[in-house]
Amino acid sequence: MTANGLIQILFYFLLVALLAKPIGLYMARLFAGERTFLHPVLRPIERLCYKLAGVREEAEQRWTQYAGSLLAFSFFSFLFAYLLQRLEGVLPLNPSGFGEAMTPDLAFNTAVSFTTNTNWQAYGGETMMSYLVQMAALTVQNFVSAAAGVAVAVALTRSFAGQQSSSVGNFWVDLTRAVLYLFLPLSLLGALFLCSQGVIQNFNSYTQATTLEGETQVIAQGPVASQEAIKLLGTNGGGFFNANSAHPYENPTPLANLVQMLMIFAIPAGLTYTFGRMTGDRRQGWALFSAMSVPFLAGALLVYGSEQAGNPNLAKLGLETSATGVQPGGNMEGKEVRFGIAATALFATVTTAASCGAVNGMHDSFTPLGGLVPLFNMQTGEVIFGGTGAGLYSMLLFAILAVFIAGLMVGRTPEYLGKKIEGKEVKMAMLALIATSAAILLFTGASSILEFAKDSYWNGSYGAATGNLNNAGPHGFAEILYAYTSGAANNGSAFAGLSANTPWYNLTVGLAMLIGRFFIIIPMLAIAGSLASKKKIAATPGTLPTHGPLFVILLVGTVVIVGALTFFPALSLSPIAEHFLMLQGRLF
Repeated sequence: MTANGLIQILFYFLLVALLAKPIGLYMARLFAGERTFLHPVLRPIERLCYKLAGVREEAEQRWTQYAGSLLAFSFFSFLFAYLLQRLEGVLPLNPSGFGEAMTPDLAFNTAVSFTTNTNWQAYGGETMMSYLVQMAALTVQNFVSAAAGVAVAVALTRSFAGQQSSSVGNFWVDLTRAVLYLFLPLSLLGALFLCSQGVIQNFNSYTQATTLEGETQVIAQGPVASQEAIKLLGTNGGGFFNANSAHPYENPTPLANLVQMLMIFAIPAGLTYTFGRMTGDRRQGWALFSAMSVPFLAGALLVYGSEQAGNPNLAKLGLETSATGVQPGGNMEGKEVRFGIAATALFATVTTAASCGAVNGMHDSFTPLGGLVPLFNMQTGEVIFGGTGAGLYSMLLFAILAVFIAGLMVGRTPEYLGKKIEGKEVKMAMLALIATSAAILLFTGASSILEFAKDSYWNGSYGAATGNLNNAGPHGFAEILYAYTSGAANNGSAFAGLSANTPWYNLTVGLAMLIGRFFIIIPMLAIAGSLASKKKIAATPGTLPTHGPLFVILLVGTVVIVGALTFFPALSLSPIAEHFLMLQGRLF
């Protein structure tokens, strides 16, 4: 590792820490119903939205009503996105004449992907989707799916802050405020900044250029900056182009790259402060921020160190010029030269620590340990800052488990923020963990062994699940494991070595996304309903403090141990095995 690379990582983290309080304070005021500096402009629009939708702003919802509203909204969002894809050939704003590429299974996968805030891309945006579909189907879902995640986090926060209440808020109000006051203003500023850096925003037809060799090259155009801003702020990740943030039209400069990473972490980090402010104890929010920061920094340094060291086997090819066993210049395969190793390693860590999925390099080309960290980041449940809202409520899930474990150790009923953690809360937390873990491991196992008869529906391939790998051995297994991990964790990034656009992967990864989204949200809302109805109890000398270093260590340990126990066998067969085989001279 170099001093320059370390400074980049630490400087980025410092900026995230500085942004957490002002953004978190703004969100706390917004969702507490207090007036903000944007209210003079946006409050009339907010009232109009409620009037048109028939929403009573003052009405409160029980957790079952809140969950029902979210599920209904998500279903119609999926249906809207699916139909737009299937009908794009007859809809306007389609200068390239796309219309046949979005098959039923691919349209299903993509609609589920954007509805669940995953944005897994089995499609090529610039080769399959019209401008209308990119904007009305995908960009719109980037806003509302992110806002739905924030709404759930706010509802759970209210349950800790409240006193014997039967309600957790109003989903439609929380959703509207998140979109109107949070994501729209920030996305407007973000899009303008990206345009200033060279990100395109137009409705032009694709440009045909002649290369130096005399060949014709088609250069895609489109409304990129508007989609790029919300894909990052909403931790969505689906880019206008298939190459995502490695494409110069999406991420043209090192400054744009830094700001994009800040946009990914800004709201998830700010929500920790929002939690502390709304519960009346800011120390609780900073404890969660610290628990998220420790594994993030450890992961970033491990990825950077591994990529900077590179592949020791290049020495055997006469490319090693020193006796250190370190690849000169590090592993630049799959990375953009305008970013380099440090910024690419940091971006990979950020995007998989958050449930974003945007990439500025190809993770399939990382060293084994460099690829291990993004995998494990997602397998922790996206709690290392995580997605917008999803990171906070997932970390609170682990906080419930942590205080439960601590309570067992000392023989006391566990408490968190004055609320007793009892059987229902622990059962719901375990249901969420088991459901997502099972989706990852069962689908990965099935895809590793299942073969299908050769017919046209399965794209004419025998062994459809394993026949789409770019690599053999443990690296090939890692490609499958990464796909389902990314889907169930609602991340959306890919190893990029798996050709996932087949009916098998489109359908099964789509199911993994649904499980990973709603089998966490519904149990967490059930926990919110249970906690909201409970009376707060005063702290006693035997109460575990949940704002100090001891609790942070316990919480980080719970996250790491649960993730390690669940996924260590699978990781041992993929990146870990590949690392030791690489040291013995075997590559895949």
